[in-house]
Amino acid sequence: MTEQDRQFMLAAIEEAKKAFALGEVPVGAVIVQDGNIIARGYNLRETHKNAAAHAELLAIHAACDTLGGWRLPRCTLYVTLEPCPMCTGAIINSRIDRVVFGAHDPKAGSCGSLVDLFALPYNHQPECEGGVLEQECATLLSDFFRQLRKKRKAGTR
Repeated sequence: MTEQDRQFMLAAIEEAKKAFALGEVPVGAVIVQDGNIIARGYNLRETHKNAAAHAELLAIHAACDTLGGWRLPRCTLYVTLEPCPMCTGAIINSRIDRVVFGAHDPKAGSCGSLVDLFALPYNHQPECEGGVLEQECATLLSDFFRQLRKKRKAGTR
């Protein structure tokens, strides 16, 4: 992990905290090109009532708007949770060069935990590094789900 990776993952964690504050699963993402954050996103599935409102997809959409095209050259995606199959597909299709994630996801992680979609012979294969600030990212998720279980047990939403 480089100092730059650490700083950009901290920015992704800040995005995840925005989701947490809204009662969303706290996943945050930033996309960096040439050392600058060009897009941000956080999970909004419940808010938007949309299964595709993942942090990565929202950040990719914003990055495409910023750059004016669907290809995201020289970009790195930093995300607090290992991307799922849907998000890895969008990463491949947008030609993101590198993915850096925090917490591993044994239930849906598609960058090596459950399956490694980047290892398949698609037309683009991003570099991937997991476990960057993993404890901080995992703690945010576990705190969220602990709070959610406590609310459900108390009968509130």
